[in-house]
Amino acid sequence: MKALRYGAWVVLLAIACLVHVQSAKPQEAGHVSDRERLIGAWHLEHIDSPEPEGKPSDNPQPKGMLIYTRDGHMSVQLMYPKSPTTQSNQYVLDGYEASFGSYDVDEARHTLTHHVQGSNTRDLLVGKDLPRSARPDEHWSVTWEHY
Repeated sequence: MKALRYGAWVVLLAIACLVHVQSAKPQEAGHVSDRERLIGAWHLEHIDSPEPEGKPSDNPQPKGMLIYTRDGHMSVQLMYPKSPTTQSNQYVLDGYEASFGSYDVDEARHTLTHHVQGSNTRDLLVGKDLPRSARPDEHWSVTWEHY
């Protein structure tokens, strides 16, 4: 009888531990760091860059991919559609924009910094740290979506 009572306590204790572990999992899974949420491949959904007067731009939307690796590397590429006025500026060369490097996330400030090691614009971005955050003074936005 003593062995049966002891066995029942062991089973009861095991069930209690299992319930505690199972109930703790959603809490742990519920807290995902900003850095963890970035990891993976993203596709460009939309670039919103209004004209100086504030009206929406009718520029064709590029295709793009952004990748963040778990070990702290990043790569981004954008390709604008071919058109009679193929976009070129200091960052976009013949309709193409690309850079790669490493990145850091400041969890307290919710900011991301790209450390550019290579770019199709060479010296314009290479060696630069590019902080990324939502800023009210910027009049454009980019929407990325996880694949």
